[in-house]
Amino acid sequence: MTDMNKTSQKDRVLIFDTTLRDGEQSPGATMTHVEKLEIAELLDDMGVDIIEAGFPIASEGDFKAVAEIAKRSKDSVICGLSRAKTGDIDRAWEAVKFANLPRIHTFIGTSPLHRDITELTQDAMCDVIHESVTHARNLCDNVQWSPMDATRTEDDYLCKVVEIAIKAGATTINIPDTVGYTAPAESADLIRMLLERVPGADEIIFATHCHNDLGMATANALAAVAGGARQIECTINGLGERAGNTALEEVVMALKVRNDIMPWTTRIDTTQIMKASRMVAQVSGFAVQFNKAIVGKNAFAHESGIHQDGMLKNAETFEIMRPEDIGLSETSLVMGKHSGRAALRSKLENLGFTIGDNQLKDVFVRFKELADRKKEIFDDDLVALMTGSSDPASDMLELVSLRVVCGTDGPQTAALTLRVGDAEKSVDITGDGPVDATFNAIKSLFPHSARLNLYQVHAVTEGTDAQATVSVRMEENGKIVTGQSADTDTVVASAKAYIEALNNLVTRREKTAPE
Repeated sequence: MTDMNKTSQKDRVLIFDTTLRDGEQSPGATMTHVEKLEIAELLDDMGVDIIEAGFPIASEGDFKAVAEIAKRSKDSVICGLSRAKTGDIDRAWEAVKFANLPRIHTFIGTSPLHRDITELTQDAMCDVIHESVTHARNLCDNVQWSPMDATRTEDDYLCKVVEIAIKAGATTINIPDTVGYTAPAESADLIRMLLERVPGADEIIFATHCHNDLGMATANALAAVAGGARQIECTINGLGERAGNTALEEVVMALKVRNDIMPWTTRIDTTQIMKASRMVAQVSGFAVQFNKAIVGKNAFAHESGIHQDGMLKNAETFEIMRPEDIGLSETSLVMGKHSGRAALRSKLENLGFTIGDNQLKDVFVRFKELADRKKEIFDDDLVALMTGSSDPASDMLELVSLRVVCGTDGPQTAALTLRVGDAEKSVDITGDGPVDATFNAIKSLFPHSARLNLYQVHAVTEGTDAQATVSVRMEENGKIVTGQSADTDTVVASAKAYIEALNNLVTRREKTAPE
């Protein structure tokens, strides 16, 4: 058992981040190997206690990512997820064993609905739980067990299986609200009930894992802590299946700001929250909604005259935390067309981006192009520059040129030249509007069966020369991919986002193609 589990944890809440596992299961949010390593490194640096790095049995790519994260880990426990199967557990151990602090997390669905799916009787499931947790504990001294859909499991049976898992050697018991069904009072009462009724419960750590289907994930997680849980499972930006998970930034800042009524602490360096938020948004392709708590663009913005007057006199009038508490830069206009590469790198690092030399070259070229088109370069413009592919040469498709002819009395025409592999192809084609014509042209040069599920545009900054950030989501045979791009020309941004989504689709096809 680790020192983490030996302590009483009366005042300390452990942060278990599952962005790389549950977060990545969001349709279209698949991350590359390098992106996973970068996120894991940042999570480790910012003080996340446990990083659930992936589901090693799911694919060879997942296994390699978990193993590499384990090898590179410093202070965080590195966790691998596994079903209640010997093969899964062995695979998880093979991946996490390289970590300074490894953990195996194994689970099985315990609610009546899940028992029906597995076709196991209550007694048969108890045997599976005992055998799987025992096997995991024989491999690793840090074992977490989860009764999936715990909040819809009968109380008596939940107590029984939790007791079995503890006796078999589980050091952390996670109580998942798998479908976001519970409410805060129930969340707290459930943890209290387990602590009171289950023998040995006071010797282990209880965790909470909440989904946001009813918009209560953060409230449910904090209520569980009030009930006695001392580990919160969460993700950056609340990324996750369906409506997402408990957002790390929300629970951490809630505990920090309202420590008067929630007297528990975390070891998270909150000044790195914005950096983590931007990184996850960039690599996942899931933009953060403007009014998202803590990390949304409007979280520290004030337009109302009353609010602005109060802010000018005393910031605490309408702000309960400081922007710098989460690492948000206060400056918004310091870059221009005469700025050099060193200044650009420094500014991007201040905004939360770690950038290599090759990527800097690409971003610097696009920065100079933008500076020639825009009078003022804002922080949000620089963040937008970081969207999209950083290495177009390695992609199957690349936009070479685009000219769109629009008129009020007829269809619009797009003249497009696209690099497809090593060849350039061109076409002139019409559509119902400039974007439709552009997408038709791309599909003509690169035929595919993917369906467009989402097309979204928003202005990055103010003014008629503002950049537009375009998000595209596409689906083909169950594979969901996203693409993002930004440009002062909305149609060009649309074309680049659509092309990036197709490049991601090509990559997904290659990864899942039979050998």
